Amino acid sequence: MNSITSIEFHSHEQVAFHRRELAVIMSLYGRMVAAGEWRDYGISSLKDVAIFSVFRRTAEHPLYRIEKRPKLRRAQGEYAIIGMDGQILKRGHDLKSVLRILERKLIRSVDL
Repeated sequence: MNSITSIEFHSHEQVAFHRRELAVIMSLYGRMVAAGEWRDYGISSLKDVAIFSVFRRTAEHPLYRIEKRPKLRRAQGEYAIIGMDGQILKRGHDLKSVLRILERKLIRSVDL
């Protein structure tokens, strides 16, 4: 019975963001909230993917999804930014470099 339990346990494992990954994401999230760009987020841990969804308002579709897919680690990279329309905006192996596409929204021209 123990071997069946362990087999079932392995079939129900989920992908999740690690603490350091969440720290990087939450740092960007905090800056975007302060800039008035984002208001809410949601985190999902599924069998093949972990998703951090970003919302402008609570009850709408996410503006962006930050996804982690470990199975793509050796191919295109395990991290991806996906837009509201489902288009992949950036994919890569390094979370910080992938998130740079979203940081560009923080850069605004200043009128003097």
